[in-house]
Amino acid sequence: MLSAEERTRYDRHLILPEFGEAAQLKLKNAKVLVIGAGGLGCPALLYLAAAGVGTIGIVDGDNIEESNLQRQVLFGSEDIGKSKAEVAAEKLSKQNPFVSIDAIPEFLTTANAIVLFSEYDVILDGTDNFATRYLCNDAAVICNKPLIHGSIFKFEGQVSVFNYKNGSTYRCLFPEPPALGSVPSCSEIGVIGVLPGIIGNYQAMETIKVITGIGEPLTGKLLCINTLNNTQQILEFDRNETHASISELLESYEIFCGFNPLVKEISFKEAQILLNKENSQLIDVREADEFKNHNVGGKNLPLSTFETNQIHEGSTPIFICQKGGRSLKAAQLFSVGLNRKAFSVTGGIDGLSEEIAAL
Repeated sequence: MLSAEERTRYDRHLILPEFGEAAQLKLKNAKVLVIGAGGLGCPALLYLAAAGVGTIGIVDGDNIEESNLQRQVLFGSEDIGKSKAEVAAEKLSKQNPFVSIDAIPEFLTTANAIVLFSEYDVILDGTDNFATRYLCNDAAVICNKPLIHGSIFKFEGQVSVFNYKNGSTYRCLFPEPPALGSVPSCSEIGVIGVLPGIIGNYQAMETIKVITGIGEPLTGKLLCINTLNNTQQILEFDRNETHASISELLESYEIFCGFNPLVKEISFKEAQILLNKENSQLIDVREADEFKNHNVGGKNLPLSTFETNQIHEGSTPIFICQKGGRSLKAAQLFSVGLNRKAFSVTGGIDGLSEEIAAL
């Protein structure tokens, strides 16, 4: 039952003829797990909590960075350096004391996915990489949980509902991941800050529809939105039993998505230690003008013209770029092409301390 305070809070829901008390009680009794408290997760979390979803879990192992604040609307400058999951849980609990918020400050992995998914009714995927998206899909299929999908790219976004009432899955739409490096991340190519708010709110709405049974969820349909020209289109796709049937998780979703185990991301401090060894070499894969304006040493081999034979045969490359995306791609290209070990400086030059960045 709803308390008097809850009736007042959710009044605008209760007076909707298509919604009413029955739907509100379904929200109150529901448990939703949100994977990622980033650009998509923040707006989705805000509105799911405000709507009265009884239990919300937040899975995110990241800490808040200043570059997040342009779009991750749950956080402020005072939160930089803190756990995304824990800060989000604290703020959402203050927003609506009638909901229970579970902070899970860790990354989703093959070791914890099944256990976590089995404890919730609906999974909302707010992640930003293909390895975790495929992991979310497979775990949702194994646990028989609806998966609310959202993705963003520059000014465009997509929304769909997977694995709902034996419907289509993410693998039905995307059986195989794209070629490594063919789809830049937001940290590499950018994203307009409003876009994840739009897509994240669509995800929240689809979650509410799935829980309450109102309307028509986007199952077997991919909603595509272009915010620059205000166009929308819906692509329909069918369930494919070959791709939809999942019985166990893959051993490594990173390898499935093209990542080579010979490639390792390291800190700049670790890179400096390795550079003291004669067989290591720092390679800056930014464009020539970027390197000229500011660098931390090493050889400049722009990714746009990069070839593996440019690296000395006897050396182990340590790649670096501005944010870490291009260097990781270069390391993968080098390692896959030559079956040799390579390193990438995580976070790139932007991730270095002020003292190092000032060099």
